[in-house]
Amino acid sequence: MAVLQEYKCPCCGGAIAFDPDLQKLKCPYCDTEFELETLQGYDAVLQSTDGDDNIQWESEAGAWGDEETEGMRVYVCKSCGGEIVGDESMAATSCPFCGNPVVIMGQYRGDLKPDYIIPFKLDKEAAKAGFRKHLEGKKLLPRAFKTEAKLDSIKGVYVPYWLFDSDIDANIRYRATRVTSWSDNSYIYTKTSFYSVLRSGSISFEMVPVDGSSKIDNDVTESVEPYRYDDLRDFQTAYLAGFLADRYDVESEDCRPRANERIKKSTERAFAATVEGYSSVTAEQSNITTKNGSMKYVLLPMWLMATTWNGQNYLFAMNGQSGKFVGNLPCDKGAKNRSFFLSLLIGAGITFGILVLLRLLGFFG
Repeated sequence: MAVLQEYKCPCCGGAIAFDPDLQKLKCPYCDTEFELETLQGYDAVLQSTDGDDNIQWESEAGAWGDEETEGMRVYVCKSCGGEIVGDESMAATSCPFCGNPVVIMGQYRGDLKPDYIIPFKLDKEAAKAGFRKHLEGKKLLPRAFKTEAKLDSIKGVYVPYWLFDSDIDANIRYRATRVTSWSDNSYIYTKTSFYSVLRSGSISFEMVPVDGSSKIDNDVTESVEPYRYDDLRDFQTAYLAGFLADRYDVESEDCRPRANERIKKSTERAFAATVEGYSSVTAEQSNITTKNGSMKYVLLPMWLMATTWNGQNYLFAMNGQSGKFVGNLPCDKGAKNRSFFLSLLIGAGITFGILVLLRLLGFFG
C-alpha cells in the first residue's frame, strides 16, 4: 500500500483542509487557522517518499485478473482504516468512509512535482451559485439538473497543466481587398481592389496553457480560460488538502503540438490586427518559427460536475479562480411538449374569455 498524508490539527486532532476564502488551512472542528508556510516540512517528506505500489487485488470470488486491475490503485486511510480506490494518476482525494482529505505521497516526487500552483479562490458554495446562474432562464431543462443533490456532486479538482513559453519569428503574407462604391443617374458602381500585404517580425509568448490530463477534453479546459498567473504560488502539498488532484498523464512533448497551434493562431491574429484600412484580410501564407522554448508544470483550480441524462454525458466546469462557468445543457422534450400544450391552453382560455366578454357587452345576439 502507498503512504497517505493527512493534515491534522495539532489543537484537536481533526483533519484540516485549505480554505479558499482565507487562503489558509483551517480546522472545521475548532476553527484554528494555519499559514501554509508552517507545513512546508511535508513537502520534504513528499520528495523522499516512494510512490510505486505493488497491490494484490482479491475478492471472495477469487483473485482479480491483471487486465481488471491495470492502472488501479488502493490505499488505506490512516484515520479509519478504510480502503481508497483510485487510478494511477490520482494524487489527492478524500476518504469515502470518514471524509478526511488525504494527499497520496510520491505522486508529486522528483520530475512529477509541479513548479507552481494557483490555489482555489472560490469555494463550493460559489461553484453551486455559478451553476444555478448557468441554469437561469432555461425553462426546458430536465428537473434532474435542478436538484440540490446534483449541485452537491460538484468537485473541486486541481487539473495538471503545462505552460509553454516561446519566442516567435514570423513572416506572413495576407490577401487584402478594398471595396469602393459610387453611383450616377443610371448605375451603381462597385470597385474591388486586391492587395498583397507582407508582415514580418518577432513576438514572445509566456505561459500558453495546455492541460496535461487525458480525462478532461481540451475544449473544456480551454473554455474556462483565462487564468491570472499573478496568483501562481510555489507548489506545496498543503494546497491540495480538501480537494481532488491528479498528476499529469500526458507528457509535455505530447502537449507541445497543441501549444504550438495556439501560438500560431495567436501570432496570425496579432499580425493581422496591424493590417488596417482594408475591407477584408485573409492570411495566404505564413512562415512561423519558434525558438527559446521552455515549459512549466502547474496545477490550476477547477470545479467540475459530470452527469448523464438520456444516455448522454454532460460535463460542467467552473474556473476556480475567476468563476467563469461553461457547459452544454440538454433540452427536455417532454417539458417542451408540456410547455407547448400549456401555451395552447392559455391561448384558448384567453380567446374564450374575450368571446364571453364580447357577448356580455352585446356584440353578439
